[in-house]
Amino acid sequence: MSDQNSPPEPEGNGLALARQRLPDRDRLARDLGPMRLEGAWQLTGASAGGYSALVPVDDDQLLAISDGGMWLHLDMRTGAPFRHAYGRLGLAARSKEKEDRDVESAFRDSRSGAIWLGMEGVNAIVRMNAALEEENRVRSASMRAWGVNSGPEALTRLEDGRFLVLRETPTSGTGGRLHEAVLFEGDPVEGAKALRLQFAGPRNFSAVDAATLPDGRVLVLMRRLVWPAPLTFAGRIVIADPRDIVPGRTWTSQEVAVLASDMPLDNFEGMAVRKGAQGRVEIWLISDDNFMRHWQRTLLWKLSVDPAQLPRTDASKRVR
Repeated sequence: MSDQNSPPEPEGNGLALARQRLPDRDRLARDLGPMRLEGAWQLTGASAGGYSALVPVDDDQLLAISDGGMWLHLDMRTGAPFRHAYGRLGLAARSKEKEDRDVESAFRDSRSGAIWLGMEGVNAIVRMNAALEEENRVRSASMRAWGVNSGPEALTRLEDGRFLVLRETPTSGTGGRLHEAVLFEGDPVEGAKALRLQFAGPRNFSAVDAATLPDGRVLVLMRRLVWPAPLTFAGRIVIADPRDIVPGRTWTSQEVAVLASDMPLDNFEGMAVRKGAQGRVEIWLISDDNFMRHWQRTLLWKLSVDPAQLPRTDASKRVR
């Protein structure tokens, strides 16, 4: 049940949800490693496109946010009828220019319902209240030169209250591996101090979302366009530990999962993490069809993992 700190309760049947066929578990395990693909679905309908950010809301509910400034509240409870609610974000900028509503990343505070959005084009961070109305925004000097189409594609709040933002595309001249990143000491829209750093991911992949695990480590969703016609994508999920961040040194990651072409795959850009049953963690992914429904699909994945089976980084190896 939604409360005053949640989006409107899902209702209606304007979207269709179709379960996708999966390869066998042995085949999936070769690429997904410790992660288990619990299910995959395709969303179809008038409000089913353009989603590039995803956050958890309540039990088995998700809030997807599009790069067109729309939100979609999904009820994914097992055994319950599929329901949703749909609407427009209350952004202060009311223009029809894409850069004024191009949301690419998000983090939601489960206690207050506040949501922070990474806005590409204007390279801003916007804070929304629980009613999805804009409260404040900041265009940090640390992200000013990130470009019109390569901005804050991944955003999460760390366990200690700091905010991490990753630039989508690798920095030129780094072999396609290093991404500019910013670590804010607190809420960016309240003027928190920003520390610039570099994040190392797999070669020639874009960083498209990030989510903090219950143990404090961070998962980063990576994506690469493999072929333009027909549109074909590859994906990776990597893990990094904020305790490994040292000023002046590159923050490294380790690969966890490969999202391969024989899986139901598309342009995955949104990722949400929540606690699951029996000590497992759920990882939800959503793809952005770029409003090209004849060529791309809006897919939703549910993965799960035992956090103890995830790779350990240098810092997490030292801490029991």
